[in-house]
Amino acid sequence: MQQSYHERFAKGARNLLINCAGCATGDKLLIVCETDTVGYYDPSMGHAIQAVGAQFGLITEIVGVPLNRDVCDPDPSLVAKMAAADCTLFLARLGDQIRFRSKSTDTVQVVSYALDGQMLASPFGTIEHQAMEALRDLINGAICGADEVHVTCPAGTDFRGSYQGAPLAGSDTTLKRFPVSVYAPIPADGFRGRIAQNGFLTGTGSQYYTPWSCGLEETLFVNFERNRITGFTGSQKDVSAATAHYEFVGRKYGLDTYYVHSWHGGIHPGCAFDDPAGTHFERWSGGAFGNPRLMHFHTCGAYPPGEISLNILDATVRLDGVAVWEGGRLRPERIRGGRALRERFADLCASFKDPATSVGQAACGQLRFA
Repeated sequence: MQQSYHERFAKGARNLLINCAGCATGDKLLIVCETDTVGYYDPSMGHAIQAVGAQFGLITEIVGVPLNRDVCDPDPSLVAKMAAADCTLFLARLGDQIRFRSKSTDTVQVVSYALDGQMLASPFGTIEHQAMEALRDLINGAICGADEVHVTCPAGTDFRGSYQGAPLAGSDTTLKRFPVSVYAPIPADGFRGRIAQNGFLTGTGSQYYTPWSCGLEETLFVNFERNRITGFTGSQKDVSAATAHYEFVGRKYGLDTYYVHSWHGGIHPGCAFDDPAGTHFERWSGGAFGNPRLMHFHTCGAYPPGEISLNILDATVRLDGVAVWEGGRLRPERIRGGRALRERFADLCASFKDPATSVGQAACGQLRFA
């Protein structure tokens, strides 16, 4: 029998609070909600999650924070509240902005990439957290262990190389992500080639500068060698626009402008973003990236996540010749342990059989600026 929206929402909220955050009866939960009315997070989410937590004895406080468009540590008064709680849940971009910074408290902190009730009630929110953690770890190991990683896409992306460094950690951030929807960033140091960009360049969810996105009229190729963008190839107008955008962002924050830090892609078959990216680039950047159809590079800044994101649609990713992603579709059964994982988690298996395909593409099927 099909579950109602409220039943599915409660399932997603319990997955977040219990399976991800580890909350238990009697725990103190602090929910940090963004007060800016820009349509990023659904403003009703905090109280709806509070109601689910109350069903199993959580003591919840909700506080509001404004969006600070420049990255900074939480306000001391907020840090004090976080330290007094067993868990802090960010329904605010502040959580995303500080995800690579040192934790301000030793308590559990979670940032939600389910931006509204529909996302939390969908397979994106309800597939078991432990299933997604296990899938991430399998993919981390497969990429780390491959002698060659070769990435292509229909628009002309073509880069290859291998992972250079110590084994990838399970989580790459100081806060917990919910849902787990990407594998760990792969350092660009071992790779070279070109990245095809259609539609736009956009920000990473770190600093929020203006303009945050730069439109492209044709396909722009971003050529790179290890940690360095070596040039842009395309129409003169697009090359000039991309160069001006990189120079603007680099000068504004005093960055290594053409640095390429790392790349990674989506792994969550339930992640869907129905609105065209151009209607709200900031929300698209924070809500769509977990779909396996999308991969992105962290550039403009020698730190994760950088300030300019390069996004690739429908990549094919071959690990030692095996297409683990094929035209944007993730095939976990093609890596060691993947088939057993699908058999272990029924919801995950069902979602891979019928994955979400909406990633903010325009009517033409491509990513577009407007």
